[in-house]
Amino acid sequence: MATPQSRLNAVPPTIAHSSRLALIGGALLALAYLACWALVETDRALLEQLWFLPGVGVVGAIIANASGTGGGVVFVPVFNALRDLGVMATGPLQVVAVSMGIQAFGMSFGALRWTDRLYHQHAPVEGEAQVVARDYWLVSALVIAISVPALLATQRMVPFDGPTVLLGYKSFSILLGLALIAATWTINRDVPERGQLARIDLFVLAALAVPGGALTALFSVGIGELVAFYLFLRHYPVLLCVGTACVISAVSVIAGLAWHIQADTVQWEVVLLAAPGAMVGAFFARPIALWLGPRKLKTAGGAWIVASALYLLWLNWA
Repeated sequence: MATPQSRLNAVPPTIAHSSRLALIGGALLALAYLACWALVETDRALLEQLWFLPGVGVVGAIIANASGTGGGVVFVPVFNALRDLGVMATGPLQVVAVSMGIQAFGMSFGALRWTDRLYHQHAPVEGEAQVVARDYWLVSALVIAISVPALLATQRMVPFDGPTVLLGYKSFSILLGLALIAATWTINRDVPERGQLARIDLFVLAALAVPGGALTALFSVGIGELVAFYLFLRHYPVLLCVGTACVISAVSVIAGLAWHIQADTVQWEVVLLAAPGAMVGAFFARPIALWLGPRKLKTAGGAWIVASALYLLWLNWA
């Protein structure tokens, strides 16, 4: 018979997995998607020309929701390339608008999947830590409360000076991605994950929320990338890093999309074609991230950020 002490020292049992939250939320997103088809006008010829976009949505959402960086790191380079090739006649503002529209579906579903995992965590293995729900929601609420007002103010008050802002932001992203890869294989290689959120990290996240919100307004990506990689650098569990970044990105792009709808800058054919693929990709992103494990995921995420940043810089100055 087990003694009280042995029961205290026992490894906690694995909690049965459930996708109830993601299923209910996914049903609501599907209804919103159908409502968009019913409410907006579309060009059938353009829909036929852009037949390949569901595949772009799948790939973009897998990368975005597995790393927490936001779909803009995929969609913005792709749509810029399509514009330069003459496939789509969209300006920079329209590219941001469609990227936010696609992410409103993909990142939202990814956020639901990660949040479902929060309440059905497996027992951690050696070196890993479980995520406390309070930390998860504290990070999400703090950053959203600061970044969304910054995003909305930027949309309404700051002129879009793409090349100048992009140069500074992507140069910073390259340094951040390289720092993440270096830290993953050096100082964080053999140390246990942090199991409790430190107060200093809340102050840093609050400081990152303002520029992150402004960058998201300009490029549809920024706040999720900054949150995910800062928490990765601080060696928190993947669930906290990626899950909170997806929640924050989802709320941010939905808030930003409202302004674009009002300004009539959304090319709905692109959103309607890519959104289903984005939701499919978001479904598979979480198991892919967990299968890769923290070290490979951080390395792949850092490498993608560096590569996409270099590509965007080349695209804008070629």
